[in-house]
Amino acid sequence: MAKIRVGLLFGGRSGEHEVSINSAQAIAQALQTGDNSNKYDIIPVYIQKNGVWIAGDTANQVLESKTPLPPEDTNPSQLWQFPSQLQDVEVWFPVLHGPNGEDGTIQGLLTLMQVPFVGSGVLGSAVGMDKIAMKMAFAQAGLPQVKYQAVERSQIWSNPCIFPKLCDDIEAALGYPCFVKPANLGSSVGIAKVRSHSELEAALDSAASYDRRIVIEAGVNARELECAVLGNDNPKASVVGEITFDSDFYDYETKYTEGRSQVHIPANLPEKIVAQIQEMAVQAFKTVDAAGLSRVDFFYVQETEAIYINEINTLPGFTKFSMYPQLWQATGISFEELVDQLLQLALEK
Repeated sequence: MAKIRVGLLFGGRSGEHEVSINSAQAIAQALQTGDNSNKYDIIPVYIQKNGVWIAGDTANQVLESKTPLPPEDTNPSQLWQFPSQLQDVEVWFPVLHGPNGEDGTIQGLLTLMQVPFVGSGVLGSAVGMDKIAMKMAFAQAGLPQVKYQAVERSQIWSNPCIFPKLCDDIEAALGYPCFVKPANLGSSVGIAKVRSHSELEAALDSAASYDRRIVIEAGVNARELECAVLGNDNPKASVVGEITFDSDFYDYETKYTEGRSQVHIPANLPEKIVAQIQEMAVQAFKTVDAAGLSRVDFFYVQETEAIYINEINTLPGFTKFSMYPQLWQATGISFEELVDQLLQLALEK
């Protein structure tokens, strides 16, 4: 039986370029292990930080060394000169985190290529990436969320009369502490926790430098829980995990600094809370029209047993130490089996 040729697409033009390489290396190892080695051949395809696509030995070297290629000056015509190896790909496994990777852009390109790919399509990816669109979809589906307000860069970088009024309105609606987030960045980039009017002004100005759409959320004293979802039309939920950390909130530095955060799988929770979170995770997955995989994050207020959905991540980190595969490992699906199932779901879709 001929092996299925898998295009492993990694790197990309977002700030999560290095995370993408680490995820891709773990997936490549899984595809070369056990039964997978008899089912799949890997065609690694690396997207440099300047947007140029590279396959062959150079892509393999980046994958094995986990070291990005230095960005070079690019002739615009190079951006659309795809490697010849792409015509051999039978199914794509995109491992591109953040903007230009999980926001529907690469999914649109892969759709035009008419080759199946792992994960959500254009709609699920785009809605899952934009925090404002995501929250609107969740609200329409009746999923409980903390109070929030959406603003645009044009309101923040406006004349001196409008901006102070905007801050007054946010302050009155949400109070302190609250969180200011760019709508379309991953890995907690550009997020700030604010406790005063002056901090709010500074955080909004900073967030506007990252994105033209910004969301502000009311702070809540809660445990941070995560649930993984796997499937297409009939998705299933994993056990629930918990993130604890020693910082004020789960920011970029805490997320990627060893020892700053801890994972507890499964989380110590009442069975009825676990069941509610699993049900809400699947509902969120279907609400944005996700496919293949997603990780859904929640806030749990233990005193009142209130559960709030925080966000869905349609292309979560995929190293062996990432939350998504760890949740499935604890549910009974090994890393190698998980990679195989995702490819089969892509071919089914």
